[in-house]
Amino acid sequence: MAQKSSALERFWQELKRRKVFKVVTMYAGTAFIILEAVNNLVGPLRLPEWTPTLVIVLLGTGFPFAVIFSWIFEFTPQGLKKTESIEAIRKKKVQPVPVKRGIKTSDIIIVLMAVVIAILLYPKIFNRDKFRDIKDPDGRISVAVMPFQNLTNDTIWDIWQDGIQVNLISSLSNNPEELKVRQTESISGQLQSRGLTNYASITPSVAGTISQKLDVSVFIYGNINQSGDAIRINAQLTNAKNGDIFKSFQINGTKDAILSVIDSLSMEIRNFLLISKLIKESTHEAEAVVSTKSPDAYRYFYDGLKSFSKLDYPAAREQFARALGIDSNFVVAQLYLSVSYGNQEMYKEAKKWCLKAYEKREQMTHLQRLWTNWAHANYFETPYEEIRYLKEIVEIDDQLPNAFYILGYTYEVLRDYEKAIPNHEKVLDIRKEWGSKPSWIYNYTSLGVCYHMTGQYKKEATLYKKAERDFPGNPVLLYRQEVLSLSQGKTGDANIYIEKYKSIRRENSWSEARITASIARIYSEGDFPDKAEEYYQTALLLDPQNPERMNDLAWFLIDKDRDVSKGLELADKALEMDSGNYFYLDTKGWGLYKQGKYQEALEILEKSWELKPIYDHDLFLHLEEVRKAVADNARN
Repeated sequence: MAQKSSALERFWQELKRRKVFKVVTMYAGTAFIILEAVNNLVGPLRLPEWTPTLVIVLLGTGFPFAVIFSWIFEFTPQGLKKTESIEAIRKKKVQPVPVKRGIKTSDIIIVLMAVVIAILLYPKIFNRDKFRDIKDPDGRISVAVMPFQNLTNDTIWDIWQDGIQVNLISSLSNNPEELKVRQTESISGQLQSRGLTNYASITPSVAGTISQKLDVSVFIYGNINQSGDAIRINAQLTNAKNGDIFKSFQINGTKDAILSVIDSLSMEIRNFLLISKLIKESTHEAEAVVSTKSPDAYRYFYDGLKSFSKLDYPAAREQFARALGIDSNFVVAQLYLSVSYGNQEMYKEAKKWCLKAYEKREQMTHLQRLWTNWAHANYFETPYEEIRYLKEIVEIDDQLPNAFYILGYTYEVLRDYEKAIPNHEKVLDIRKEWGSKPSWIYNYTSLGVCYHMTGQYKKEATLYKKAERDFPGNPVLLYRQEVLSLSQGKTGDANIYIEKYKSIRRENSWSEARITASIARIYSEGDFPDKAEEYYQTALLLDPQNPERMNDLAWFLIDKDRDVSKGLELADKALEMDSGNYFYLDTKGWGLYKQGKYQEALEILEKSWELKPIYDHDLFLHLEEVRKAVADNARN
């Protein structure tokens, strides 16, 4: 037993003498650092997914060779030499000269490796609550979803770069109490401001920068891979503040079931983010993403969204209709079809499609349901209901310029300009933060109208100077500049703007009568009533059989108290040509009110109210004033 113990002790001493332990330590430390580096570089460098496995195999294979090499050889000041056995050293009878041991290069290397390993291990050991420091003050986690990268080498999958992003955003938006999800509009604005039209350019570093601009704590970054009919979607949930990867996700499926794969990915990410608040089975179906199981239907829908964003509503409707022809229950397509009709005042069709979507609102995601409720309020209720839903929308994501614009415009309709202004200003603030120009001229001119109506002419003029840089020669902008110049008494500037305005409208194929009526409105708003009446008269002479031109002049004569009787004659002529036009009825009712014929006026205005396609605040105010006059008359 003593001999065995002595043999083990000699072997142990020989291992130390030959520095085998030091080599093993350095090898293990180096291997750990290499593996960490490979794991962090696989995504950014687009290395094959089996790269870490290959590295582990190579490092494992090299380990025994390193041990054997350290036993046989040693590094000396004279170079690499074979290590002498203890017996050979004893035969030489050479007594070692005692020297003071200094710090060796190998010692420094080991210390540095220990520091690096400690840094890499610290967050893994001590940072177990990864979400402790990324929650916003309101307790929610803010999330941005980047477009996914197509790594299939097949351009047919390009559509799903945005498709996966949109579906993930919809799914995560189902939990507004726990998650604050930036919408597609916010992220697209950031990408466009950086000129990133090719999604291959969106690296984790770029995604992190964009996420910080959007003031979120977490971003989702991923890609699509294909092998035959098999599809794999990879995604990483990353800390936007420091780039740490919270979790990687990998979902496999087939190309004909891509939406099922996306739904699975959505559920995994959502459940991980919610941590202990997982989706209950009883509400799973109610909170599922409203989508379609048909890739072809989704493709048409996606193309429709692109046309819709360019304000090409006829093209958008064609694509949405194709999507619904494939899947009639595709409720999101129904909603967009409704809005595209409404934006062109085709209210009959707009209402029809809105109701179809509204009937299925309980199946929608939280944000989609709010937008559907807003659309329903726009067509069937009042601006006050619209405002309630819009406020909920911007509470979920305060980086949605369009939502703030509609909210501001709704206040503008109600003539509550003081409340409209901060919402319109918010649109420009978001765009400025993104480093991009507003999406359309109305982001400037609607704010300009509010400034004008509150007497803030200097702010209005400064605003239009900015608008000129983004929308040079825009006729809507020229219209507002003409009104402002006239209101300030700058008739010379106004005349220059008017000539430019005429030229552009002619290029846009407007008729001379329509252009002249538009200039009449400019003079009316600029408080030049004589010039306004002159242009209204000219417009009617240019198109004498047009009831719209008749009503334009009739309304001006009545509302400005210039010739109420003449205005009523013109209103009656217009109604002979279009008896069901609620605008013309409003004009006649208001004229009768001005003549003191309150009961007749009330009957006409009530008929106008019944015929209106959507809420009209001016008509509402007229009706209220006439009702009050009738009531006062009855009391007297």
